[in-house]
Amino acid sequence: MSLTPTNPFLAAIKSGTPQIGLWLSLANPFSAEAIASAGFDWVLVDMEHSPNDLRSVVAQLQVFAAFDTTAIVRPAWNDAVLVKRLLDSGAEGLLFPMVQTADEAAAAVAATRYPPRGIRGVSGTTRANHFGRREDYFTRIEDETAVIVQVETRSALAQAEAIAATGGVDGVFFGPADIAADMGLLGQPNHPDVWAAIRPVATALMAKNIPVGTLVMDPAFAKGLITEGFSFVACGSDAGLLARAADNLLKTMTS
Repeated sequence: MSLTPTNPFLAAIKSGTPQIGLWLSLANPFSAEAIASAGFDWVLVDMEHSPNDLRSVVAQLQVFAAFDTTAIVRPAWNDAVLVKRLLDSGAEGLLFPMVQTADEAAAAVAATRYPPRGIRGVSGTTRANHFGRREDYFTRIEDETAVIVQVETRSALAQAEAIAATGGVDGVFFGPADIAADMGLLGQPNHPDVWAAIRPVATALMAKNIPVGTLVMDPAFAKGLITEGFSFVACGSDAGLLARAADNLLKTMTS
């Protein structure tokens, strides 16, 4: 028999230790393995804006199981059936996209909890519980699963404190790309007006000891957010790294 391990990402954001992350959207375990040994604190395996399906996600979770990097999964939607399958597959945390209200946050949490606290279906033999070998799985897994909700519109920003106060929510993730779009600034996630809207909300949450995070593609900007007190910041993506490196290599060869 084995025991359910402590979630290092969740422990870190609760203790105030910043976590540096990377977005994964190439949907491939081989590229995931190339990232895994780099040593990021966490990665986000994305199902919302990538060709990932359950099998490709499981393959990437198997890769990261051999490393210290915590693999968080973003389901395509706040879908209790998909959440159940991801948790059974061993996802160490979930990032729920487009959470607009406290009720939607509560629904996300409920999808990660077994009855009577929630609606997660029960299976006794899954990858998550080492196929029935983790004797404390049912009693400990809810405390070791990171539940992060994504705030992505002006309406959600206005309700962020109520969303964050929902029992079982471990952190709030700001989506600057969608907030920018909602503000009429499509394609400008680093626009000063976008961050003028995000920062006061983030500051209010941090004052209540609520971990906050985001994704920005500018490493200097990302480092600045960590200095400001953001708990978990992704500073790039696998697809972006590959595309920019290819561009730069060709430019070097042709200039």
